[in-house]
Amino acid sequence: MTERTPLIAGNWKMHKTVAEALDTTRTLIALTEDVTGVDLMIAPPSVSLAPMAELLTGSRIALGAQNLHWEQQGAYTGELSAQMLASAGCSYVLIGHSERRQYFGETDETVNKRLKAALAADLIPVVCIGETDAQREAGETFSVLDNQVINGLDGLFSDDLGSLVIAYEPVWAIGTGKTASDEQAQEAHRYIRELMDRQFGKALANTVRILYGGSVKPSNVKALMAMPDVDGALVGGASLAAESFSQLAHYQA
Repeated sequence: MTERTPLIAGNWKMHKTVAEALDTTRTLIALTEDVTGVDLMIAPPSVSLAPMAELLTGSRIALGAQNLHWEQQGAYTGELSAQMLASAGCSYVLIGHSERRQYFGETDETVNKRLKAALAADLIPVVCIGETDAQREAGETFSVLDNQVINGLDGLFSDDLGSLVIAYEPVWAIGTGKTASDEQAQEAHRYIRELMDRQFGKALANTVRILYGGSVKPSNVKALMAMPDVDGALVGGASLAAESFSQLAHYQA
């Protein structure tokens, strides 16, 4: 079996002032300095990116952004380009999070454009996919995943996608306290890996990291990570406190 370095990623969403973000980061650096064999990433609000990048230099934690625009520059008020994020110290960027799809009109087509921009700037893209409660109840989970992967990665080839991370986040489990069972998570992750095999070949399918996102917390992370096709977690609420994120980072202990 191909070894894939696990990734524990925190999405702070619209939480924390700059001062709060820096305070949490200082504590988090100290709590995770002994972590080995696991990659760590935090995606704070954009106002905190540059100051956090300075703090994180030399630490175990990489910096990510929560979104990006597909153009390099232009009259796009409120947007940030991939080049801007890279210059602020980011190495990762989230693309297509379900909240972007739900509240801000994100589509598979705009995910595709953002993904290509991220890759062009050498950012590691974390492409988020997943079904709603209604879609799962209607038996549409796999068709939804098909569409989101095929359309979101359209026009790209395996050679383009070596750094790609996929985050499976069942929308019904985000911020609800519900979590997919370990078996449900594994079933979806296995399906995504087989889909990547069909679309891009076995080499990429074996190496692409597929994270689980949806009410991940210290009490359930170890069982989820024991699933053979779960390569990490994209964490919301449990990443906001340094202590709980550190517990996630130390899940192997």
